[in-house]
Amino acid sequence: MNFKLLTVEQKDLIEYKKDMQEAFQKAAESEFYDLDAEILPEEDINHSLKTKGSIAYKAILDDKMVGGAIIVIDEKTQHNHLDFLYVKYGTQNYGVGQAIWKEIEKIHSKTKIWETVTPYFEKRNIHFYVNRCGFHIVEFFNPQHKDSNIPEDMIGGDYFFRFEKKMK
Repeated sequence: MNFKLLTVEQKDLIEYKKDMQEAFQKAAESEFYDLDAEILPEEDINHSLKTKGSIAYKAILDDKMVGGAIIVIDEKTQHNHLDFLYVKYGTQNYGVGQAIWKEIEKIHSKTKIWETVTPYFEKRNIHFYVNRCGFHIVEFFNPQHKDSNIPEDMIGGDYFFRFEKKMK
């Protein structure tokens, strides 16, 4: 396996965004069979890409882009955030997601705490973050305990888990 994690270049963005959107869409469609909504609008990806401290990575396996991640690094606090991590649809279950995450941890070894969120219905994500990457569920957002950062119209928007991974 010839795996590399590289920063996304401008020329990659069209394919990168399309692959990310497809991965998120297919995951949601596997839970909501009559889904007629776009799960990850391009504006959400663009917002993440423009966030201060944002770094976008692409995963390359045998010279093909097979996934990626967008993280946000806070150089001062080293309390960093994983905004998006995806594995290209059709290439799941081969360790790509775990390889992406392990490489991010190596590259950003000064991180004290990693944080991310995922909707309650994303059982694969919950398994991945808890059992494969070592995150812990630290908060459950629901109608009685909302996260103001999650848009009201997001699929599963009232029910999200917040994960943390303490590194040091």
